[in-house]
Amino acid sequence: MKVDVLVAEIGSTTTVVNAFHHIHSENPQFIGQGQATTSVEAGDVRIGLQNSIDDLKNNLGVKDLSYDEMFATSSAAGGLKMTVHGLVFDMTARAAKEAALGAGAIVRFVTAGKLRRTDLKKIQEINPNIILLAGGVDYGERETALENAEKILDLNLKIPVIYAGNIENDEEIKLIFEGSQQELMVVENVFPKIDELNVEPTRKVIQKVFENHIVHAPGMSHVYDMVNETITPTPASVMNMCKLIYERIGDVLVIDVGGATTDVHSVTEGNEAISRIQVAPEPVAKRTVEGDLGMYVNSQNVIDIVGKDVLEKEGFNVDTLLANYQFIPRTEEEKRFIVRLTEAATLTAVYRHAGKLRHVYGPSGRATLAQGKDLTRIQYIIGTGGALTQLPDGEKILKKIVQKEKTKDMLLPAGEVTILMDYQYILASLGVLAYKYEAAALKLLEGSLNMTLPVKEALEDEEP
Repeated sequence: MKVDVLVAEIGSTTTVVNAFHHIHSENPQFIGQGQATTSVEAGDVRIGLQNSIDDLKNNLGVKDLSYDEMFATSSAAGGLKMTVHGLVFDMTARAAKEAALGAGAIVRFVTAGKLRRTDLKKIQEINPNIILLAGGVDYGERETALENAEKILDLNLKIPVIYAGNIENDEEIKLIFEGSQQELMVVENVFPKIDELNVEPTRKVIQKVFENHIVHAPGMSHVYDMVNETITPTPASVMNMCKLIYERIGDVLVIDVGGATTDVHSVTEGNEAISRIQVAPEPVAKRTVEGDLGMYVNSQNVIDIVGKDVLEKEGFNVDTLLANYQFIPRTEEEKRFIVRLTEAATLTAVYRHAGKLRHVYGPSGRATLAQGKDLTRIQYIIGTGGALTQLPDGEKILKKIVQKEKTKDMLLPAGEVTILMDYQYILASLGVLAYKYEAAALKLLEGSLNMTLPVKEALEDEEP
C-alpha cells in the first residue's frame, strides 16, 4: 500500500505516526494511526519510528507501506531546550521568553540584567540547544546585551545564538561573534518599544534553527534517513494550527495533555476593556508549558496537586496503581485514574495560563488592574493529546474550565464557549503538514473536530 504522506509525532514517551492520502485533492483522507514507544534512549529514534509504522501497517491490515513524503514533529530528546537573557525581567526578558515558548521551546533558564558567574555556570550545566539574547528597546540601553554577548561567546558552547534586542546593537553583536565557531542570527527586537511585543520574527528563526540542528540531539542523528520533509517542535506545530483555527473560526484555547508536560495555547486579542487596565502587553498567540504536569513522567506531581488522601477517598488505591503504572492504561481502573489526573493537569495548566485581576490601593482608593493573558473572549476550547482525546470524559473535563465558582478574579473564558475534541489525535501532525498543505490540513481538521470550518473569504465579507 502506498500513501501520500506520513507524519510522525516523536514524543517524550510515545511516537505516533499518522497516514494521509489524497493530499493533493479537495478531499484528503486520514487513513490510520500507529504508535510505539519512543526510542531516543536506545540511541536511535528510527527504532520507535519503524515500530510505529509497523503498528500502523497492522492497524491497516497491510504487509507493506510506502509513502511519498514524511513530515515529523518532535519533543523527544529533551525537546528544544533554550535559555533566555534580557535586560528587565518584566519587559525584554519576558518578551524573549514568550517568543521562545511560542516557537515550541522548553525555556530552562531566564535571566535579566548582566550575566553573573553563577548564571554562566547554570547555562553550561543546562547545555541548551539555542541561546536567545535580548535587551533594551530600540535606541535604548545598549551595554547589557553587548556584555552578555561577550560572556556567552567566552563559554565556547558552539550552539546557535539568536540576538533579538536593541537594533542599535545589531552590527556590534555581529562583530563580537565574527570569526567564532558560534552561529549567530540577528532578528528584529522582541520588545522594540515600551508596551509593544514583536515575537513572531524570533519564533520563526527558532523553528528554523531547530530543524537545522535536530540531528545533533541524542538519538536523532539518523532521523532524516526516514523523514524527507520538515521537522518541527511539536508545540510549534500545535501553535501553527491554533493560528489557522483563529483565522477561520475565532478566539481559541487549545490544551494538550502529554506524558511529560501539559501545554496550553491561546490565540486571542482579549477584551478591549481588559486591555486598558493591563499592566504589561501580552502576545496574541501565547503558549505556556507546565513541565511538572504530565501523565507519565510527572504523574507523581499531579498526584501531589490533587492529594493522595483525596484520591483515596475517591476510591483509588494509589500505591497499587503506581506499582503497575503504564503510560497507556490497560484496565478500566487505570483509565479512570488517568482521567482524574488529566482533569487536575488540565485545570491547573489553564489557571496558570490565564491572567488575573488585581486590586490595588492608592491615594484615590481601590483600582483594578489586569495581569497576564486575557481569555474572556475565547469562543472555542479544543482538547488534544492522548490523555484528553483517547480516554473517556475529555469533553466533561474541558467544560469545567468555564465553571468559575472558585476563580472569579481569573480572566477565563466567559459567555458561550464551544467545546471541541481532536478525536483522531492529529492536530499536531496537521500543524506541520499545514506549512506545505494548508488547505488539506484544514480539511482534515474538520474531520477530526467533527465540524465544518467557515470559509475565510466568507468571514471577511461579513466584516463591516
